[in-house]
Amino acid sequence: MSGHSKWSTIRHKKSAQDSKRGKIFSKLIKEITIAARIGGGDPEGNPRLRAAIAAAKAENMPKDNMERAIKKGAGELEGTIYEETNYEGYGPGGVAILVDVLTDNRNRAASDVRHIFSRNGGSLGEAGCVGWMFKNCGIMVFNKAKTKEEEVMEIALEAGAEDVREQEDQFEVITSVTDYEKVKAAFDHRSLEYELAEITKIPQTTIRIEDDRQAQQLLKLMDALEDCDDVQHAYANFDIPDAILNASA
Repeated sequence: MSGHSKWSTIRHKKSAQDSKRGKIFSKLIKEITIAARIGGGDPEGNPRLRAAIAAAKAENMPKDNMERAIKKGAGELEGTIYEETNYEGYGPGGVAILVDVLTDNRNRAASDVRHIFSRNGGSLGEAGCVGWMFKNCGIMVFNKAKTKEEEVMEIALEAGAEDVREQEDQFEVITSVTDYEKVKAAFDHRSLEYELAEITKIPQTTIRIEDDRQAQQLLKLMDALEDCDDVQHAYANFDIPDAILNASA
């Protein structure tokens, strides 16, 4: 999954750009709102809301924005009603793609996602066609040049991580969703800097894409999906060489 996690890291860095920040805030507010609606407005008893707030804090979202989103979700303030759904399909090279959507207009979302797939060499599939390939997990990504393998391994295993994987220039710490916050807190306590930390969906098998044209088309598709207002997350099971990914950064 090295290509996919590498792309997630690149995407995370891109989100820091001012031009992207408004869109990132909008997606985070949606997630906080629906998390509060489903599980209540108290983050102590609502793991999904806790994770959403942590993600918002990582993006330096103002506290007032988070509090308003929680109150809207909990019904204390009027707000837009969002629906959750997902779409599944294939990108260039037969890569499996899973798209999580939060929308106030399901017809618009379906039309937009279908259009993005068709414009970028992909196609939507039937429900369930690729979803089984992905597992809900927590992930923390560390730069090899800035961290020591022994220290990453020690903290991860003591905190209850499921796995530590070595990639070309990264260490990936994989956790269950339940243990994600505990493992992340262990790294924070030791002040070990990670490039990416999030709850995500990890592909259980990957497809190696080495053709440059095909890889660029696939990354363009992923960028377009991430840029869609109704799309919260897009996941794929590609493994693209670092040289191609870094050229797209």
